This record gives sequence, structure tokens and C-alpha cells, in this order.
Amino acid sequence: MLTRKQHELLMFIHERIRETGVSPSFDEMKAALDLASKSGIHRLITALEERGFIRRLAHRARALEVVKLPDQAAAQPARARGPFVPDVIEGGGRPAANANEPGTRELPLLGKIAAGTPIAAIQHERDRMAVPEALLGAGEHYLLEIEGDSMIEAGILNGDYAIIRQVDSASSGEIVVALVEDEEATLKRLRKKGASIALEPANRAYETRIFGPDQVKVQGRLVGLIRRYS
Repeated sequence: MLTRKQHELLMFIHERIRETGVSPSFDEMKAALDLASKSGIHRLITALEERGFIRRLAHRARALEVVKLPDQAAAQPARARGPFVPDVIEGGGRPAANANEPGTRELPLLGKIAAGTPIAAIQHERDRMAVPEALLGAGEHYLLEIEGDSMIEAGILNGDYAIIRQVDSASSGEIVVALVEDEEATLKRLRKKGASIALEPANRAYETRIFGPDQVKVQGRLVGLIRRYS
């Protein structure tokens, strides 16, 4: 049985890892739980670790893994595995459009997005696909077809359909749809480096690109993938 603060911290860590692939800092956890000092966070983490809910990963700073969730949150399994590991819906063919299955939501497919060098900016809606509500949550969402291989080390493959939550800002480390100089759209991990913005690939064959803050606009954040097999 967890105390209220233990449960709050566990779910905060779980949600942050789901969103960014990185566990939150002690300062972030302290602020989220409105605690006066980080010693309280240390005690909560130790309690969660002793109860088997989290694990500290050796030789890595800020590295926590959520091992399990309380029974009331079991429907949302933990996904703490270091770098971003997206939710993937696997299918035998093209995802069905105009489906009326319970627990799904139709999303617009807005064209292709480069996971390599940037391509033309996002196009207008060209189709619609049904996506499980469990992958979406609140907010507006859309789909983009992945083209390229620069994000393969994050589990994002050529031909995947990226599920994007529409936002105009993101935290450092999140994978985003970035509009570069109002002309080119690309899917990359965003890093904030002082006054600069870095768009970071997940493929050693590609280089990180650095831009001024006025050159990059966030168009959305990656929350899941649909993968098809021919």
C-alpha cells in the first residue's frame, strides 16, 4: 500500500518517462510534489524502491526505472527503458480508416515527415485513420508518415505512422515535429542549449543541427507509432 505522496511521485516519474524517455530531476520532483527539500524526495524514492515499484539504474545519473504500477494504474504499463521507446501498434496491413471500433478515435493523416534531412512542410489532410484512445489522452492529435532512418535508434522506422499531440512548446529531450524557418518539417529530439535549439537525430550517421530560437517552431510532440507489415 502506497501513501498519497508515494503514489503521486510514482505516477509523476512514470508519466515523465512515458513522455520524454528520461526520468525527472530531483528538483522537478520536489516542485511537482510541492515539497520543501530534496530530502523528502530521497525518502519517497527509497520507499518506492523498497516496495519494488522503481529501480535505480547503476552508473547513470537521474536514471530511474518504473518496474510496476499500483493496481489502479495497471492499465498503463510502465515504459522506462532509457531513450524514448514509443508505443507501437503492430498490424498486418494499412491501418483501417473510418473505423468505428469502440475505444478508438479517428485522426487526420497530414502527409509525410522526414526522419532524416528535412522535407517540405506538413501537407493538408490526405486521409484518416482510427487510433486507440489509450495512446492519445487529452488534446488534439494528428498522424504523419515517417520517411527516412535518422530516428531508428529511438525505435522510429521508415514507413511508420507517427501519432503527434499538437503542442507549440516542448521540454528539452522530447521528440517533436519541428518546423524549420517556416519551410521544412522534421521529426527530431529537441535539445535546448542556452539560446540555441538543437535538433538531434537518433542515428549516428546523421549530425545534430543547431538553430537560433526564432528559426524553429514546435508543431507537436510524438506520443506513439502505428507500424504496418506487408
